[in-house]
Amino acid sequence: MQLSLEKGDINKYLISSGLIDFEDLNIQQIANNLSKGAENEIQIIKIVYEFVRDKIAHSTDIGSNQVIYKASDVLKYGHGLCFAKSHLLAAILRFLGIPTGFCYQKIEFDGKIGLHGLNGVFIKNIDKWIRLDARGNENGINARFRIENECLAYNIKKEKGELDFPTIYAQPNRKVIKILEKSSNLDEALDKVFNTSWL
Repeated sequence: MQLSLEKGDINKYLISSGLIDFEDLNIQQIANNLSKGAENEIQIIKIVYEFVRDKIAHSTDIGSNQVIYKASDVLKYGHGLCFAKSHLLAAILRFLGIPTGFCYQKIEFDGKIGLHGLNGVFIKNIDKWIRLDARGNENGINARFRIENECLAYNIKKEKGELDFPTIYAQPNRKVIKILEKSSNLDEALDKVFNTSWL
């Protein structure tokens, strides 16, 4: 699939925000620890990606009903939905000067269509954007770091109404953030995610 950028200015994919809050000292510390000793940018991206994928749990996998979405909170509590994990991955990589954005897919779960969040990451020395899915490899999921032939958590099944959005966004989806902000627990948030029209 041909990826496209929402913003022409790559610096838009490096900024901090209220959600991608890499001014947080804990994010800076983990970023520095993870990148220490890495031989090149590709290795840094792989190490950071695998940390978020493997060491930060997906909330539903651990039975948590807590709604977390701010990058520093995801690191603090050690879990979050796919959206939240993508926020943390972006925060760490952006702090390290690696442009990172947000990508989305429409995925079917138990007969309902909902939105799934992942990341687009720019590798400077090969001048290429790739997608990485840090959802977490539970329940038969086997996402991997790949420069070619991406290996994401979910393979799109168009016959089920699933869809890949090709755009790499500079900031998280506002509709998603509004749902997370207004939900008192994860069950409520997921119910809204699966009962919202995603274009």
